[in-house]
Amino acid sequence: MSSNTPAIHPVTSLAPGTGHRVPPRSYLRTDADVLSLNGQWKFKLGPTAAGPDADAPWETIEVPSHWVLAADDRYGQPWYTNIEYPFPVDPPFVPDDNPTADYQRSFPFSPRPGHRYYLRTQGIESLAIIRLNDAEVGTVAGSRLAQELDITEHLREGDNILDIRVHQWSAHTYLEDQDQWWLPGIFRDVEILTRPDGGIEDVWVRADFDLVTGHGILDVELRTENFPVTLSVPELGVTEEIDAPTARIEVGKVQPWSADVPRLYDVTLANSAETITLRTGFRRVEIRGAQWLVNGKKLRLRGVNRHEFHPEKGRVFDAADARAGLCLMKRANINAIRFSHYPPHPELVAMCDELGFWVIDECDLETHGFWLCDWRDNPSDDPRWRDAYLDRVERFVERDKNHPCIIAWSLGNESGTGANLAAMSAWIHARDPHRPVHYEGDHEGSYTDIVSRMYLPIEGMEDLSQGVGPRSPEHLESAGRYAALAQRPMIQCEYAHAMGNGPGALREYEAAFSTLPQWHGGFVWEWRDHGLARGDFYAYGSDFDQDFSDGSFVCDGLVLSDGTPSPGLHDLAAIITPIPLEIHQRQLTVTNLRHDGDTSDLVFNADGLPFDVPVLLPGESAVVELPGGRWSPVVTVELKEDTAWAPAGHVLTTAQELAEEQPSPVPRGAEPLSTATAARIDADGLLASATLAGPRLTLYRAPTENDRLSGFGTYLEGSVEATRGAGVPGPSNAERWHAQRLHLLRRRVLSVTRTDTEILAVHRYAPPSSDAWVDVTLRWREVDGQLLLDAAAVPNSRWKDIWARLGLEFTLPNTGPLPVRWYGTGPGENYPDACAAAFVDEFAGEASGLITDYAVPQESGHRADLRRLTLPDVELTTYGPRPGFSLRAHDERTVAAARHSSELPESDTWHLVLDVAQHGIGTRSCGPDVLPAYHLRPRSGEWHLGLRL
Repeated sequence: MSSNTPAIHPVTSLAPGTGHRVPPRSYLRTDADVLSLNGQWKFKLGPTAAGPDADAPWETIEVPSHWVLAADDRYGQPWYTNIEYPFPVDPPFVPDDNPTADYQRSFPFSPRPGHRYYLRTQGIESLAIIRLNDAEVGTVAGSRLAQELDITEHLREGDNILDIRVHQWSAHTYLEDQDQWWLPGIFRDVEILTRPDGGIEDVWVRADFDLVTGHGILDVELRTENFPVTLSVPELGVTEEIDAPTARIEVGKVQPWSADVPRLYDVTLANSAETITLRTGFRRVEIRGAQWLVNGKKLRLRGVNRHEFHPEKGRVFDAADARAGLCLMKRANINAIRFSHYPPHPELVAMCDELGFWVIDECDLETHGFWLCDWRDNPSDDPRWRDAYLDRVERFVERDKNHPCIIAWSLGNESGTGANLAAMSAWIHARDPHRPVHYEGDHEGSYTDIVSRMYLPIEGMEDLSQGVGPRSPEHLESAGRYAALAQRPMIQCEYAHAMGNGPGALREYEAAFSTLPQWHGGFVWEWRDHGLARGDFYAYGSDFDQDFSDGSFVCDGLVLSDGTPSPGLHDLAAIITPIPLEIHQRQLTVTNLRHDGDTSDLVFNADGLPFDVPVLLPGESAVVELPGGRWSPVVTVELKEDTAWAPAGHVLTTAQELAEEQPSPVPRGAEPLSTATAARIDADGLLASATLAGPRLTLYRAPTENDRLSGFGTYLEGSVEATRGAGVPGPSNAERWHAQRLHLLRRRVLSVTRTDTEILAVHRYAPPSSDAWVDVTLRWREVDGQLLLDAAAVPNSRWKDIWARLGLEFTLPNTGPLPVRWYGTGPGENYPDACAAAFVDEFAGEASGLITDYAVPQESGHRADLRRLTLPDVELTTYGPRPGFSLRAHDERTVAAARHSSELPESDTWHLVLDVAQHGIGTRSCGPDVLPAYHLRPRSGEWHLGLRL
């Protein structure tokens, strides 16, 4: 009997894979042979799932790589979307236009009798059909998950030909809608593993730590048929023969592993056929009520979300770059990483063990695009997808289960909720009851152990802690769930969206984490911008010829695309330091907030001179008097010796007390104006020197990403308390400023009065089609050879909305590099709600270096509390209330109009802005608005400036 039912094409199959699939197992180091097939492969690309034309010529491509990152876009272009799928939501179907590549590699081989051979692929996006010597050996799905196929029966002596067909789109793409670039190809290692007869197929070494005795316990699980297996831990003098698949071995006193003291021990397991080595760390992870503990102590997660990304290679793993990034995290006081939103290359997990991070490992799963369809047909609650979900969770847990850094398993990200997620959780709980299960989307806490939220305002955190629902921005369906959730540990798995200039209000979040008992910290979104190198700039979504994208939203990291730390990273490091300092009247309070480790590895300095602080255990504090010296020394905490992640002298913490310093008094009196000075002031009452001109009033700044976006509520139309931090829908800051036309201020000279001792000008600034204005008074005089400007800005009462800044703008000729010295805050830019890393000192640099090269040009370079600014032909001193300053080569409108800094034209002018106020930064690009304390409402301001030209 025949059937007319068409065969299911692999592209639309929900099956997690086919062929002789090897059961998921650990990524292990073994003395058995491993043949890398990385390198040059033959390659050709076709436009549909039918594949390339058979007669098309072969080209070559490097493996691992992404074909859309090839030079000259000859194989297409990358595509960025945050939530949206790049095709209609019609699971399991994908478009007929489905770029499909054929890869081919020949290799010599000599199979040995009695051995088996596995083909291991670490990462292929999105579906691969694999053939060896013209025989299909299987299909592989799960782009960021390892897969092994037993190819023993298909290998032959001599030359072998491996063919891999890769489809960019498949049914499994519906499970991989992470906020990142769509980058098809074979992007991780391809290897052939020799499996010796009688070898050790898998190992799980669980290294427990007894909190009472301080002893270590090894729970060993083996998959082999060849016993005995000898386990040895040379450093502990342990050698044990194991004759069964499981064993429990007590090893005596050990040093426990933690993120602060990542103590690892080498373990060897060997039988007559194979030797496996791994590194383990003794620690106990547990949840007691609302406390998430490691080694009996509450966790404090000061973390970031980390995608796998390189600006030239995409998601291809670069070991040196990855290690440099982890070391930079450690130097920035980051102690935790959430792998978002898939397991990284296995070597990175080993680096986290070694360097010391608390890790939430996450499954390769996200179905966020179904949210736009009200979660209809979401695979998470569709039984047809159950096997695919369970396959994914097994593969990622089994691969990484030996790593001590992993303290929780995460089911995935933004995939709604449903029975398949619950099944994943049940599988993990059965397989590994010693690590908790995380998934932010389980708001009811039905099948997870940790209460997790994203971008929750502080008021929402307070509400969850108090176990109340109606006051919270969210509402749960189950009665009484809030009270139950308040008995569990809580984290923010994403917060403080680090897009462009920002994030703001990190200090307020840190205070909430430190005081609300259920909260254990959070993970900033995210670590690195995802800009792709394109000539002289880093490209984001809208730089490619795709029908739609989410633009620069892919550039939202604490580190720029090229690896440069952003000011936001420095601010975060200052706030989350494990050794916070408080200074009051020269009394210094030092606290050790480390999970483990005393302070004997640290040096305390005041203005570079060491002083003594008692050695503090975790949780201890001490008060010491600062040594003699200047009234506001810069106090630093530095590493005494080199570590694996930083050299000796690296600064963990900087602090300074400025309460004693008073602003410089405004000089009184006035001398007769010199002829030269009088000539410098033009008919409008403005300085018209060859070295400095102005000033003009400015109320506008080039919008930051947080100014420009408005996905979250505003506090300008709904109070923080009334909305419990959610705000209400409303225009973005940038829309408000443009609606007021702050970027189009017009000036009218009201009066200019000249006497022998002063020139007094009154200007009125107002936007078009508005009766709101600001009167600016400029009073020029001379005292002791200084040209003094006393300026005041006074608005009328008709302004109805916030301003971006309140500043005076001067201009200078731009004839080339401009050296700058200033006495004020630094070294980096700082803003009202993002200034923790700033301290007062003398700083120097080059003017172009004062601006951060964000992915999108925007407000940058402001440094508050200026005392003195020295340029080659200008010395400026501030008196009275201290303004901030910024200095850049383009005016605000030019900056705002550019999509990349490479688009900014050559400039013959420097723009010096002295701000008496700036609006805060916030995180409204994806999170709470600027807090009211940092709003800039229309207000008066004054400047007192001394100039030597």
